[in-house]
Amino acid sequence: MKILVVGGGGREHALVWKIRQSALAREVVAAPGNAGIASLARCVPLSADDVSGLARFAVEERFDLVVVGPEAPLTLGLADRLEAARVTVFGPSRAAAQLEGSKWFAKDLMLRGGIPTAQAWVASNRDEALGRAREIGLPVVVKADGLAAGKGVVIARDARELETAVDDALVRGVFGPSGERVVIEEFLEGEEASVLAFVDGRRSALLVPSQDHKRAHDGDEGPNTGGMGAYAPAAVLGAEALADVQRRVIDRAVATLEEHHGIVYRGVLYAGLMLTAGGIRVLEFNCRFGDPETQAVLPLLDADIVEIMIATARGELAPSSVGARPGAAACVVMA
Repeated sequence: MKILVVGGGGREHALVWKIRQSALAREVVAAPGNAGIASLARCVPLSADDVSGLARFAVEERFDLVVVGPEAPLTLGLADRLEAARVTVFGPSRAAAQLEGSKWFAKDLMLRGGIPTAQAWVASNRDEALGRAREIGLPVVVKADGLAAGKGVVIARDARELETAVDDALVRGVFGPSGERVVIEEFLEGEEASVLAFVDGRRSALLVPSQDHKRAHDGDEGPNTGGMGAYAPAAVLGAEALADVQRRVIDRAVATLEEHHGIVYRGVLYAGLMLTAGGIRVLEFNCRFGDPETQAVLPLLDADIVEIMIATARGELAPSSVGARPGAAACVVMA
């Protein structure tokens, strides 16, 4: 098979590395790729958010499978364009990608579906946002509603941090259109964990759980980032807890999407979790492989990832085919 991987980061490097191990992978191309990926695949100078260019390239080059790494092309509808052109794509539709493209869409879905999560409100002006935050009480979490490359979340621990976070989004426009609304959310304490699942619209299969570290600087003194490293498996989620996450989080989210919005989810669904004293709570959903979690999780996948991706895209996933190797893996980010 001729396979195109969209994206150019460490996540895509891990995807290309794993795809190359498949007996089905005859040729692998990355767009745009990077210097590390170039040792494993042909790289072409196409931006990951050039949806029209990527769709045209996929048709002209007759790719058998397109694997979309980042969230931006998914929220821009790349999967829809490829499906319309009858190109098999691993990644959810634009409608399904709203789970990541709008934090309030995801939060509303959780509330409708009875998925355990923090209390939250949405606000589009400064006074409303500050008022909601004061109702909840500090510390409080302020999130830009749209995509912000992992940098649109602030834990405001005092009034100054709260006002700065709200003003950055709603007044100064630091996040552009992504910050035209903010989600004001109850602060949760506990350990974080990430769970990635293959989802074919009806069935799901979980990969090993992982833990990533988001705050910059030694001692977690700095701001949130897109991720400063990860390891897997995360022992904080045992077999019983994972089964609970699959049933109450992953499967319930997929069912609620279809029931309330008529959306069929196919691809990878990422659940960012907080393990609180009161149980598991969902912090966020992502519509793609996490970065840097993918770099730690894929080395532990004991299966042909191309076979799984094709089956997922066709609605034919066999959960028993997704196995895990013994051992552990880690990803270190140098910045």
